[in-house]
Amino acid sequence: METVFLSLLVVLWLGIPSVLSSDILHRQKRHWIIDSFQIEEEHPGPFPYVLGTMTFEARDKSNNIVETKLGVEVRVQDINDNTPIFQSSSYEVNIQESVSQDSSNTANGTFDFQIVSVTPEPKDLEFFIEKEYLNLGTIKFKGCLSHEKADKYTILVEAKDRGEKVQLSSTCTVTVNIEDGNNHMPVFTGQTGPGTVKEGEENVCVLRLQVSDEDSVGSATWRAIYTIQGDTSNNFRMTTDPKTNEGLLYVKKQLDFEEAPLRNLSISVGNEAPFYSCRVKGRRATGSWDVEITGAAGGTQLSPPPPSTRQVTVRVVDVNDPPVFTPAVKHVTAEDNLAAGQHLETLTSTDREANNIVYLKGEDPADWVTVDSKTGKITTVKILYRESQYIVEDVYKVTFYAVDDGKPPATGTGTLIIHLIDVNNNLPFLVHTQLDMCLSEEPSVANITAIDLDGDPYGGPFNFELRGDVQGKWRMDPQHGYSVNLVKESNVYAGHHDLQLEVFDRQGQSAVHNLTVTVCNCATEQAMPNCRHRRATGSRMGVGAIGILSICMLLMLGALLMASLLSCKREQVFVDSGDSGENLIVSHTESIGTDCKSSMMRQGWGTDRYLYESEGAFRSEEDASSFRFVILSNVLHQAKGVELGDYAPHPYAKEGDEDTSSQLDAISIPEDPFDTGMLHDLGFKFDTLASICRP
Repeated sequence: METVFLSLLVVLWLGIPSVLSSDILHRQKRHWIIDSFQIEEEHPGPFPYVLGTMTFEARDKSNNIVETKLGVEVRVQDINDNTPIFQSSSYEVNIQESVSQDSSNTANGTFDFQIVSVTPEPKDLEFFIEKEYLNLGTIKFKGCLSHEKADKYTILVEAKDRGEKVQLSSTCTVTVNIEDGNNHMPVFTGQTGPGTVKEGEENVCVLRLQVSDEDSVGSATWRAIYTIQGDTSNNFRMTTDPKTNEGLLYVKKQLDFEEAPLRNLSISVGNEAPFYSCRVKGRRATGSWDVEITGAAGGTQLSPPPPSTRQVTVRVVDVNDPPVFTPAVKHVTAEDNLAAGQHLETLTSTDREANNIVYLKGEDPADWVTVDSKTGKITTVKILYRESQYIVEDVYKVTFYAVDDGKPPATGTGTLIIHLIDVNNNLPFLVHTQLDMCLSEEPSVANITAIDLDGDPYGGPFNFELRGDVQGKWRMDPQHGYSVNLVKESNVYAGHHDLQLEVFDRQGQSAVHNLTVTVCNCATEQAMPNCRHRRATGSRMGVGAIGILSICMLLMLGALLMASLLSCKREQVFVDSGDSGENLIVSHTESIGTDCKSSMMRQGWGTDRYLYESEGAFRSEEDASSFRFVILSNVLHQAKGVELGDYAPHPYAKEGDEDTSSQLDAISIPEDPFDTGMLHDLGFKFDTLASICRP
């Protein structure tokens, strides 16, 4: 019980004369406390409540009555009016089944603790509270926790104070959840699956192994882990089905029937969580009980039981194995420009089941090699060209097949890698052989670039030398490099110039190239002069002039035709209707004869046949057609080899030249030769033109 001291102000409130508390706190002359009284807190009354009776009188040494102040002390006694209170009305903890009896969980209270009840009633288990401080208690247990016996315990805890007259108490609830531990080992119950695999197959499931486990499904204490023994070549692997907990046996690497047709394996199973078990051997009055624990620290230690194992056999099914190239990839070295008919390599392969192996060529992009189907000898059939588009970093790849005589036949694949060594078998050449330069009073330059398909040290940089009479006209500056300048002196005239340029590689091999340079007047200074554009414009003007000249010639022919008709002075003109059949053309008239005379030579189609008589009429339609043929033949014979006009040649642009390609005229040349027999079928209306053009 606790005593609390209060000031006299409380006493005044209770009806006892008193003074201010400030007067009591400061000692003054002739002040005394002459008596003390007690009262319990929360006294029910009635009030005013008399604490006691006191009579006093103050006198000095002379026995004279003096005025003074006396004090009275009132003590308020504490009573048990506060119930002990837990920090929480309920507690809940989770504890593993594998926790030993030396571990604990705590609950706070006031004064004394005791366990009122435990639900359900524990077996081989006892909960108790160990008080550590004035208001702190720890719940502990003796024995073994078992999830199978009870997965939860509800403990009612009471805290009671130590009041002298009245003892107050309160309770709280502690819920202890028991989590399942791995106290049951998985056990094999069966297997399913073919148990066979074809040689050469991989990542194939051959068996499913079933197990049973009494621990909680889906927990780490239930999930199985499988281990393979006897797989010295690491050809198999095990996985766990997350839904059924079955073990799946896979063949992860190809198996060979010839090595071993049967594979014997031992498979064991465990859990993700370590094994644990607890058994009560005896109970002591004090201290911990005597328990037997397996797989965890504490108590009497026992080794965990051995895992469940199962022996399985995987049978390998024999199939026709393909031949195997030895090695699968071969490397050979050959010189660039190697001639056809050269031996490169001989293929080798093994097949323990085959009596005969046939070699075939697979991928050969440039079709450079061939292989003997029986011996595997590889020979070149074309020149090996290092600069070919099929060469990548001086390497050329060819694939080959080896086919056995099995049923069905099996095919193996091998690769031949040819490394080509560069030789100096290419001459340097110019990127451009036609150049345009502007006519100027000062020397001008044009860039020239050379390329050699050979690599180092057979390529560039190059030496450039001009050949012929170029002194004082043309020169190279510099003469060494990959790109140099052609310098034109100021005395070079406009027009076309043909030069010869010899280019030497680093090994002294050279090639002479014809270089065509066109010098022309440039309207403005250009970084890249283009004389072809000027020539194309001139050619277009020539075509226009030719058109005007053709029109003039047609007008002259028309004038000659009119003059010829007027000179004959015909009064009547008879036009053949074109329907003469087999009759002769009507040519006689009853009027005065014509003044138009004509003398024709006999032609060589017969001595008794005349094409045209002096009277100006044909004997037959056949004679008229023959006459027209002779006239045109003579005209074409006279025109043969004669140039009709002196025109500048028309320079046509190269393919892809955008500057002049649009100016080209479409030219259509028939492939069939001209048939002169067509001249016999021109018709009688061609007679007038034939008479004008006759010799």
